[in-house]
Amino acid sequence: MPNFKLTIEYDGRNFSGWQIQTKGERTVQGEIKKALERLSKKPVTLIGAGRTDSGVHALGQVAHVKLDTKLDPATLLKALNANISDDIAVLRVQKVSDRFHAQYSAKTKIYRYVILNRNVRSAREKGFYYHVPKNLNISQMKKESKVLLGRHDFAAFTAVDTWSKKRHIEKNTIRHVKKISFSQSNGFLCIDIEANGFLYKMVRNIIGTLIAIGLGKMKKGDIKKILLSKLRRNAGPTAPAQGLCLLKVKY
Repeated sequence: MPNFKLTIEYDGRNFSGWQIQTKGERTVQGEIKKALERLSKKPVTLIGAGRTDSGVHALGQVAHVKLDTKLDPATLLKALNANISDDIAVLRVQKVSDRFHAQYSAKTKIYRYVILNRNVRSAREKGFYYHVPKNLNISQMKKESKVLLGRHDFAAFTAVDTWSKKRHIEKNTIRHVKKISFSQSNGFLCIDIEANGFLYKMVRNIIGTLIAIGLGKMKKGDIKKILLSKLRRNAGPTAPAQGLCLLKVKY
């Protein structure tokens, strides 16, 4: 069967994340899978480059599916978008090698976190940013973020289960952060993080820590201490989901 690569954009506010859930919650993977099965009249397996949590958005999520169809990519693109809700858009459909795997073929992923750093909220961008009304020391945030570059054990920045209070179990907490960049426009601060992979809620925990630094709640050298401690309780709070977006997956 032909192997198709899908590039997908979605508004995460109305979804319980990317991955299909056991209790039947609405998910991005589930909605696209249903559309594909309507078109092919057969069960399909849709595999994404990675999970995004409830409320997290995407401009460049990638998935692959082996589909028993004679439709060419352009026709399949039109048919898919006609069969899914308008909070999901399939941007591209490409026929790829059988060896292509959306998750395992990925080299790096880029996430963007958007902060509105001004006194007044934005009505236009509601649901796509985290509002921090107090002035942030962005220069200090940039300086401290450099400590995160390179290959480190990011155990201190993975998730904590709210019921058991135990750290979310990860087999391997070593990740390589390739790049962290900051950009500003009209009160919006965008922080882009590129890495070979991310732990559960790693980006949001890093952002929460950087915000704490920007607000003066943490001081110079604290991120290095947090990394070395490998303890989640030493890092900052988890930033809200609505500011996070999967920007791009590189292959």
